[in-house]
Amino acid sequence: MATRTATKKQSAETAEVARSYFEAVARQDVDAMEAHYQPGGGGPIHGLVVLKVGENYREWFETLFRAFPDWKFEVLNLVADGERAAVEWRATATFDGNARFEGLEPNGAKLDVQGCDMVTIRDGRISRIDAYASGTEIARQLGALPPQGSAAERAMSAALNLKTRASKALRRD
Repeated sequence: MATRTATKKQSAETAEVARSYFEAVARQDVDAMEAHYQPGGGGPIHGLVVLKVGENYREWFETLFRAFPDWKFEVLNLVADGERAAVEWRATATFDGNARFEGLEPNGAKLDVQGCDMVTIRDGRISRIDAYASGTEIARQLGALPPQGSAAERAMSAALNLKTRASKALRRD
């Protein structure tokens, strides 16, 4: 029974820290975001970037918030178990700020993306976050890839398939 009570208490503390961190993200408060981490903490936004506090974390988020000045962020669901929390979220924004994002110049595109972060919290602070969102969907919404099902997407797929077939034919020779 003591173990179950300890786990419930740890889960509640984990949920509280995770919720507080994502409230800081919603406020675009990079100081508060970093303060939630253990020294050297961080983790990947899978398919996009690996962030580490004290290295590239602050610069990446400050650039994100400058690129998307109307950034809106909400937690849709949060489940905690022990030192881990799963946080389902939604972000909306307009890419019309004064900074590039991942090499792209602001173009006025609307962003509406959902994702899920796995947060590990030890001793009351975040040690790691593994963030998951669809990079393909983000690229589509920002205009870096054509819309799904569009003629442009079909043409792009056809060109890639042609290249694949040509490469295979050359390897056989």
